[in-house]
Amino acid sequence: MSLLKSELADPVKSLEELFAIAAAMEQEAATRYAEIAARMRQEGNPALAEVFEHLSADEQGHLDSVMDWSQRTRGQAPNPARIRWTLPETFNDEGAATTDPKLVSAYRALSMAVRNEERAFAFWSYVAAHAETPEIRAAAEAMAHEELGHVATLRRERRQAFHAERRHLEASGDEKQPNLAALEGRLAALLEPLAAEVPPYERARLTEFAAEARRHAKELEQSPIPVGRGAPVPGFPDDPVALAELLADRYLAAGDASHDEATLERIQGLAGRAIGRLAWLRADLPELREA
Repeated sequence: MSLLKSELADPVKSLEELFAIAAAMEQEAATRYAEIAARMRQEGNPALAEVFEHLSADEQGHLDSVMDWSQRTRGQAPNPARIRWTLPETFNDEGAATTDPKLVSAYRALSMAVRNEERAFAFWSYVAAHAETPEIRAAAEAMAHEELGHVATLRRERRQAFHAERRHLEASGDEKQPNLAALEGRLAALLEPLAAEVPPYERARLTEFAAEARRHAKELEQSPIPVGRGAPVPGFPDDPVALAELLADRYLAAGDASHDEATLERIQGLAGRAIGRLAWLRADLPELREA
């Protein structure tokens, strides 16, 4: 069960328990997607909010199907009390709940949903393989089959989103993604005028971040670090917090792709600075702007 972080403590013992587990999984997914949708709408990204609302509605439909199946076969709705242990984690928002909305795309959202459905498929396949009765095995196999269908549907939607985003980037002339040096240079250009506007006791920190970004940009121009293809980002984010988050993400991606010890050490140093910078900007910059 490699897609899951942990295995079941004990095989599923009854259909009542199976339905309770299925309902809990679908309810969590529907709720979490709805929460992310609400945040995206609040942050001024209605198009992405609609993607997550669509995902939440799909999960609610799956939950309704489980409720109906339980009523038809057992004469009652799923009872959460029938679950005897903590469920393995099949839902992972992959940071979408906290990532700056400017860095989340429909393609990234759907990719995350595909992986969640793949984990659910792996879970039900595991339940079926360890079922102690034919009845439980058949029900778990049916659940796995349903999840596989969801995977196929979401993969089609993901392909459509990928091509739509690619067309948008090509039309806007942004199909070539900025490199690390360019991103650091852009961050410096955003932070420098901000440093002149904030109170003196915070000015030194922003000035330091801007100078550091300029230094990193120059070093990266002279000795570039290759970064694998990440989620498409149209142009340069015009918000320093979003840009700082993108840089941290790109450094971490570069570290994952590096197989050279010296290069990895260099990337880790840059990533550490980028994460520290992001933490400060995320916590303090909104307050400074309001002031």
